[in-house]
Amino acid sequence: MTAIVEAPFRQARNSAAFWAATGRSRGHEVIAGSGFLAVAGDQRAGLRVLIQDPAVAVDQIGDLVRGAPGPINIEDPFGTSDLTHLDLRHWQMPVMLRDPAPVAHPAMEVVRVHGGAATPDGAPVPGGASVPGGADLRAAERAVIAGFEMSRFEPYRAGEVFPAALLEEPGVDVFVARLDGVVAGACVTVVDAGIGSHYWVATPPEFRSRGVGRALMLGSLAHLAGIPVTLTASKLGRPLYESLGFTAVAMSTWWASR
Repeated sequence: MTAIVEAPFRQARNSAAFWAATGRSRGHEVIAGSGFLAVAGDQRAGLRVLIQDPAVAVDQIGDLVRGAPGPINIEDPFGTSDLTHLDLRHWQMPVMLRDPAPVAHPAMEVVRVHGGAATPDGAPVPGGASVPGGADLRAAERAVIAGFEMSRFEPYRAGEVFPAALLEEPGVDVFVARLDGVVAGACVTVVDAGIGSHYWVATPPEFRSRGVGRALMLGSLAHLAGIPVTLTASKLGRPLYESLGFTAVAMSTWWASR
């Protein structure tokens, strides 16, 4: 069993791995600070800060926040950093942990998105090249934007949230759930240092209350069943995650621009 006290540190490390991969794939600057990792994006993506140590250097974070051209999001899985002087709104969400355990089969189709593409007649692309704009990746991207109401990414630009290069990052996988043949939800999983984590578990409004979220979690947990898995849960998502064997082990604090 994974020690509960380790869960925030594991979540912090995995979040940093995910956002560093995301930053690299988007061509954004990845900054390793004193006790934190940051990804400095453009005006739409904004600044993302992942606190890695309870004794983080908040002055350095303040400098980044004041120079950010777009929205600001800071994740503190330890819930200990005082950033009130930065005039950011904040709230808390539980860090949840699932120890290794078998996973049931999802009630609908859930597939891993692959980086390769096919020509219109179904033949493989010569050389196995990845072609930006694959249908499943674009559908996953749209599902996450709609599910999390990420209006800053409208009007939609294909590949802005999930570039094709993200699928080439070690340990990163994107999954989609299909309902009646249509992509109805998406999520990202990341495996780093022997632990898995979930991100962007999203169901657009028109597909909610139809079992998409549960199916998506079950399908994406299948390749993680043998390792500990963490995530940070919203208030609405927590009951689903608890029913899947996750337990709240700590409270994280999130800070964001107003």
